[in-house]
Amino acid sequence: SGKQTLKIFDGNDAVKRNQFRLISVPRIAKNEEVVVRHLVKVNIPEYELQTFTQQALLSDDVINRNDAAEDSNLGLVFRESVPEAWIIRAKPKDEEVIRIYPAWLKVGMAYVSLRVNKDSTTQTVIKEVLPLLGRQTECLQNFKLVEVLMGSKQVQRMVLDNQELILNRLKDIRKTSIRQMNQTRFYIVENSKSIVRVNLFVGGLPPQLPPEEYTNILKDELAIKTNVVSVSHVYQAQGAVVLEISCFSEAERIYMLVKDTAINDKPLNAVVIPEVMASKIPQNCCPLLVFVNPKSGGLKGRDLLYSFRKLLNPHQVFELTNGGPLPGFHTFSKVPSFRVLVCGGDGTVGWVLGALEEIRHKLVCSEPSVAILPLGTGNDLGRVLRWGAGYSGEDPYSILVSVDEADDVLMDRWTILLDAEEPAEGAEDGVAEPEPPKIVQMNNYCGLGIDAELSLDFHHAREEEPGKFNSRFHNKGVYVKVGLQKISHTRNLHKDIKLQVDQHEVELPSIEGLIFINIPSWGSGADLWGSESDNRFEKPRIDDGLLEVVGVTGVVHMGQVQGGFRSGIRIAQGSYFRVTLLKPIPVQVDGEPWIQAPGRIIISAAGPKV
Repeated sequence: SGKQTLKIFDGNDAVKRNQFRLISVPRIAKNEEVVVRHLVKVNIPEYELQTFTQQALLSDDVINRNDAAEDSNLGLVFRESVPEAWIIRAKPKDEEVIRIYPAWLKVGMAYVSLRVNKDSTTQTVIKEVLPLLGRQTECLQNFKLVEVLMGSKQVQRMVLDNQELILNRLKDIRKTSIRQMNQTRFYIVENSKSIVRVNLFVGGLPPQLPPEEYTNILKDELAIKTNVVSVSHVYQAQGAVVLEISCFSEAERIYMLVKDTAINDKPLNAVVIPEVMASKIPQNCCPLLVFVNPKSGGLKGRDLLYSFRKLLNPHQVFELTNGGPLPGFHTFSKVPSFRVLVCGGDGTVGWVLGALEEIRHKLVCSEPSVAILPLGTGNDLGRVLRWGAGYSGEDPYSILVSVDEADDVLMDRWTILLDAEEPAEGAEDGVAEPEPPKIVQMNNYCGLGIDAELSLDFHHAREEEPGKFNSRFHNKGVYVKVGLQKISHTRNLHKDIKLQVDQHEVELPSIEGLIFINIPSWGSGADLWGSESDNRFEKPRIDDGLLEVVGVTGVVHMGQVQGGFRSGIRIAQGSYFRVTLLKPIPVQVDGEPWIQAPGRIIISAAGPKV
């Protein structure tokens, strides 16, 4: 074919790991520029190539050649001894300009540039940098130069020896990998006494125990050594503690052991908590705390997690499937001002807002604003707050700009108390106790009857085949399918429930579903209340302290509302609701459905607005 396939390795590191890029070049190529033209992703203005056959590539000699010149005057790219692999390297220089970052030395600049030559050592670099940072009067011995490699999976730090030649160090890094050179920075850092302190969040413990009981559980289950491990924070309501550990090996042992430990058949979880130095955050700075639910939105959640960890400090991006929102809020508990970005569906947003309500009293910034990147199926809250109907692959950087420019608005939240008077179905011999009262929080809406029944059928379908539910389009198709199966239902919900609004009995019309709405978007963007003016009711707002109560007559009516042809039947508006269930009825709150036993449901405003 007149073509030859080559393997291109980026430095010694790529050879060791056998990671290469395959390219195809003409056999009659005259010089190595042909190869480099195919390497548009590798930005190296001055390069050199080493050629090897596959046999030579497998030997350690490739890596241990001590920079011997190899085929330096190439004519034809391919000779009788056809090379199968090339290593690409940056050419060494006699002089270079490097950037030195000032770390915690607040000097109003991101970095200073410094020219180094073959005689420049770590010590001479520190001596030249200090005057540029306004620290010329300080002693050189108080500072060190740290090389930081910021790879995609980890951050590595190495303190450079005072007599180390900087050009040699750059040469070694580039020999390892050109990519590594692009991911390496040099920081000047003040010397300080190094104290080992690892903060480890441990969740999944039994809730509402005395603080000393948690210490006893950890001693029994994890055999913690109390001379190097102490419990610094206890979150009783959530069944979680934060451990302060002064020994790396003990921290590693506990971390690994927690992952294989379960208490009362509930697995524990562990998250290493970074220490935020709140005193060093500038006054006008408002950092962003990011929560991502990687299970939302198909695979988009996982991609966003990686994107935000690259764009921001990885320590401010938390994966909700590992310990929930609490580790993130604990990390930011001393930050004087911060905002939150939640990437997930409406259920995920409710989860985060619920955790915020529980921990609010322990935060210095007790009322952080919350932005939403909608990844769910309905995304009604995202629509109302104008974040859109659902994430469709926009550039994550532009999302951060939008968060920065967004306005604050207040929103009501509601507490729902569910008090069953009869035992749950399936109780043995009918002698079981009734279910204990349950409290849930509501942000969007609460549905009883046909609306909740469709949610329950969808929920069961998703539990049976979770792998199929990875796109909004498929999810909505399943909703339509389960709806069609219910189309012949009779309208008698009004006979099975009683409604009281602000202490007044309300007579219900002939309906199949009753819905309490807090926001003007229901079932993926439909306006259930409608826009017509009505002298009986106030115009709905998300911060007016009122809920709207709407009825639907069945699946056909719900379909007409979804299509924008009709609105629901307006029933009431108020701030305190009591519903009496005369028989088991499907109930859903913000998309989470279940069958509720006969009894009472009380809905009232929940604490401060968010």
